Amino acid sequence: MTAELIDGKLFAATLRTKIAEFAATFEQSAGRKAGLAVVLVGDDPASHVYVASKAKQTVACGMSSFEHRLAEGTDQEALMALVDQLNADPMVDGILVQLPLPKHLDEQAVVERIDPNKDVDGLTPTSTGRLALGLPGLVPCTPLGSLMLLKDRLGSLSGLDAVVIGRSILVGKPMAQLLLAESCTVTIAHSRTRDLPDVVKRADIVVAAVGRPEMVKGSWIKPGAVVIDVGINRLPPAEGAAKGRLVGDVDFAEACGVAAAVTPVPGGVGPMTIAVLLRNALVAAHRNAGVALADGAL
Repeated sequence: MTAELIDGKLFAATLRTKIAEFAATFEQSAGRKAGLAVVLVGDDPASHVYVASKAKQTVACGMSSFEHRLAEGTDQEALMALVDQLNADPMVDGILVQLPLPKHLDEQAVVERIDPNKDVDGLTPTSTGRLALGLPGLVPCTPLGSLMLLKDRLGSLSGLDAVVIGRSILVGKPMAQLLLAESCTVTIAHSRTRDLPDVVKRADIVVAAVGRPEMVKGSWIKPGAVVIDVGINRLPPAEGAAKGRLVGDVDFAEACGVAAAVTPVPGGVGPMTIAVLLRNALVAAHRNAGVALADGAL
């Protein structure tokens, strides 16, 4: 068996096209553009590249981008004051504070300060609570993007066995909640799970989000399963190479010989994260402006 590659880059491009269409309609209805604010603290080069990419795609979709780049030494009070300012700004519909923050800052306190109606990362207690209760709300971007890829490949997920490897608040826990809402039978596996390969082997759907390069082997995967690899890890460079290659949490070559479909790394889940962030910002804009958006439209 040679697995079908799930092209997250193509799906994300299609989603952005749809977002641009809805953003134009929103602007006509609301008399303003939907707005996304991104806050970056510190000088991490990777984060700067990521934030620049978010800003570029936001503008390309016809939305307003507000970037706030703060010095590494910014204190808690100043950061909280900026979040308060963005909460009160009627032109800002979504607020994303780029994580992780420098170690001297209280990350959880900052996240909790964000207005839940502008919580495009889906990480506030209100957002996580609404997800757990099955109520409408803003959902973390990577899990929602992963769910979109699964539904595009499989259609209905009802009754399927799903294993999520990883229990983080960013991916593992919300991914499990989303799969439960689709009537899957869900197991959350992690570093303490006994007989992990056997647990994974029974799954129709495997979502790997554990942060260990190529941990999930082909022998762990049920023949015909669909594998979503959320991990992105850089291996040590080979002799003479400037950088090591990027790999996921799944041994891609082995998985391709067993699974029905698998996301590559890069080019799988990664492109979906920013596209869903823009989707969340536009959904928030409709709600904040009182402009109707049909259920399931985005």
